Amino acid sequence: MKRVLIGLFTGLGWMSGYAFGQSVQTYGIVDTGIEYVTHAGNPGGSLVRMPAVTGSTPSRWGLRGSEPIGGDYSVKFNVENSFNLRAGDLNQGGRLFGRQAWVGISGPTGSWFFGRQNTATLYTILDNDVMGPAIYGIGSIDAYIPNARSDNAVGYLGTYRSFTIGATYSFGRDAVGGNTPGQGLCAGSLPGAPTECRQWTTMIKYDGPTFGGGISYDEQRGGTGAAANFFDGMPPVPMASATDVDARLLVAVHVAFGKAKAEGGWLHRNTGNESSQPIIRSDIVFGGLSYQVTPSTVAEAEVIRVINRQHDTRATLSTVRGFYLLSKRTALYAQVGYLWNSSQAAYTISAGGGGSTPRRGANQLGAVIGMRQLF
Repeated sequence: MKRVLIGLFTGLGWMSGYAFGQSVQTYGIVDTGIEYVTHAGNPGGSLVRMPAVTGSTPSRWGLRGSEPIGGDYSVKFNVENSFNLRAGDLNQGGRLFGRQAWVGISGPTGSWFFGRQNTATLYTILDNDVMGPAIYGIGSIDAYIPNARSDNAVGYLGTYRSFTIGATYSFGRDAVGGNTPGQGLCAGSLPGAPTECRQWTTMIKYDGPTFGGGISYDEQRGGTGAAANFFDGMPPVPMASATDVDARLLVAVHVAFGKAKAEGGWLHRNTGNESSQPIIRSDIVFGGLSYQVTPSTVAEAEVIRVINRQHDTRATLSTVRGFYLLSKRTALYAQVGYLWNSSQAAYTISAGGGGSTPRRGANQLGAVIGMRQLF
């Protein structure tokens, strides 16, 4: 018994010393509201609900930590999940840590990450899109963009003065499913098909005092069970072969002047395999403006246009949003959007969960009022 007690207290002392040697932080966002959407579903009726997935931003909580190991090097980790306040359920296919789950090492030449992590596409658009992952934002037109993450990935980020370069390489981009709606499952390579489900992304960004921008490239390979969804009402494109490619090129910029900030960009997408199926291309252009009206009030607006000539689908989404800051951490917001669909298109205005997709050619109005708190 004495040996057991000595071992127990020794272990607790070691654990306590280890904890004090680390810097660990708990953080998160809780965000929800009440949403109204017109022309939802085939009947075309109105929909009133508490949205899932996102309001002004997705709800989440996480842990991140860092431990110096000498020589200007540190070991870091980050685990972060996403959940819905309306039912307490998890996003990203029910993953415990669906947003991020990685460990890495940082030093004078940059940082390396190993595990589930953001791709270069997400890092590029973060500071260059006014609405970001909001309910009536670019995720309504291409749901991959606010969910641009990879499983089984190795990543690098390095900052050199005002420039940041980054890249990720995934051996199997979606091992669980549910990462992006309509994309299917693509867990990893198979014998004889080493590039199946592979994904690689790369970027370069510039961040100055009043101007910034970036360019990224994102390539996903097909595999068993994989698909590519254009979110326009057309069936997802099968991507069963490792030779099938879903590629996105993103160019985005922002300019700050006084209390205002303008942001915008262009997203070009190529999907298919010329030897087995035709290439499908889409182009999205977006631009927005954010203005701090008073110290506690912010007004924002954005317009997004998408064209898919092969599917003969087009849409324009315009949205406005206002924040009232109750404190540094708590805000009330209201957002209104309107979506114009072409005759063959069925894009949905709401990225707040399923059930809101209209019939082809139907336009939609969406409105949400909500509250967001950071912790």
